[in-house]
Amino acid sequence: MKIRIFLLMVLFFPTVADAASFVNPIGFKDTEANRQKVVEFIKENTYNDYCKNINMCSPVTLRMMEKENLEAFKYLIQADNHTVLQQTIDNYCGQVGMCNYTTIKMMYDENNKAFKEELKW
Repeated sequence: MKIRIFLLMVLFFPTVADAASFVNPIGFKDTEANRQKVVEFIKENTYNDYCKNINMCSPVTLRMMEKENLEAFKYLIQADNHTVLQQTIDNYCGQVGMCNYTTIKMMYDENNKAFKEELKW
């Protein structure tokens, strides 16, 4: 069910993201400057999503989604399957245009779970 809702969001609410400012959680170096880059990307990306793409531009919505994205980024820097994570980033930041850490986290978790599964009779 989550996947269906997500796919509807992908189709109807595309994200406009500046790929140059995206901070990859793989190999993230925890410095104050890098933390600020993550915060700026999240703020800009959230503003684009909720103020430019859909008309839900309230301070409460923006802060809530910014916090959710920051928590997702913190989770992703600890991801153990970098192959699956990079593929997820490539897919959702390149092809699909849903380049936010919350989406990447959700799809990383689903892809990583599927990566470990095997078809059995």
